Amino acid sequence: QVQLVESGGGLVQAGGSLRLSCAVSGLSDSDHVTGWFRQDPGKERDFVAAISKTGGSTLYAESAKDRFTISRDNTKNTVYLHIYDLKPEDTAVYSCAAHFGPWNDATARFGPYHYWGQGTQVTVSS
Repeated sequence: QVQLVESGGGLVQAGGSLRLSCAVSGLSDSDHVTGWFRQDPGKERDFVAAISKTGGSTLYAESAKDRFTISRDNTKNTVYLHIYDLKPEDTAVYSCAAHFGPWNDATARFGPYHYWGQGTQVTVSS
């Protein structure tokens, strides 16, 4: 059974940084893409970044290119999202998700993503 569990969210002052973690289990050796998304209350869920199984391919939303870094440690089955210079508009629930299949940019951005974590809240105070 595939499971994704996010952690690392919290209350942070503007200008600070966070590292979100997504612990992934049950994917075994299947080729897959892992993505990070965020959602403000009452708004659509937005794509933030995605990474291939090997970490050799990454994709970022235009709004995330400057202050976000996605990475993974396959020895720990964990995908990370570093967020730097946090701004109040980064406040959202951040979720990770997994797509089964090979990498391509369109799939990484638009899915479909087959499994989702429960999300972790990030709140940035000004």
